[in-house]
Amino acid sequence: MQTTGYMNEILKELSKAPDLIGDRSAEQLTNRIMEAGKIFTAGAGRSGLMAKSFTMRMMHMGLDAYVVGETVTPNLEEGDLLIISTGSGETKSLVPMAEKAKELGATVAAVTIKPDSTIGKLADIVVELPGSPKHESGEERATIQPMGSLFEQTLLLFYDAVILRYMDKKGLTSDTMFGRHANLE
Repeated sequence: MQTTGYMNEILKELSKAPDLIGDRSAEQLTNRIMEAGKIFTAGAGRSGLMAKSFTMRMMHMGLDAYVVGETVTPNLEEGDLLIISTGSGETKSLVPMAEKAKELGATVAAVTIKPDSTIGKLADIVVELPGSPKHESGEERATIQPMGSLFEQTLLLFYDAVILRYMDKKGLTSDTMFGRHANLE
């Protein structure tokens, strides 16, 4: 298969993703973002990069959003929200973050392939995304892509959809958001 043929297959996989995501949990996440004091995101590897992208968009909307581990990240407090992006739900560096956030009275949201994982069970809100060749239940979730690629791509698109939903609820436009775009580039 040629490169563009693979690209078409990837797009076919991504076009099926929305039907596999629960509207209820997605709406819960959007609503909690609207209520949170501060919003923190965490993830490892490529999932972490998608979380950083999401955090940037939240900042563009004027939200008090931070990436865990950055030098300018403040303390997490009661009433805040921690959103963890994790395919497996078992990433060793992320589990203690979820536990600590719960101890401090924050809401924990997990966006994951595996809702029954350690992080999924700790979370108050769980959004399940497709992403692995074989789901934990043994159900096949066909993907031609290596490793977590389908999850990571779906994660980026899902987070952009959450941004659009938030914008819709708040009456924001891209023009509004450009006022907070970086200008020292």
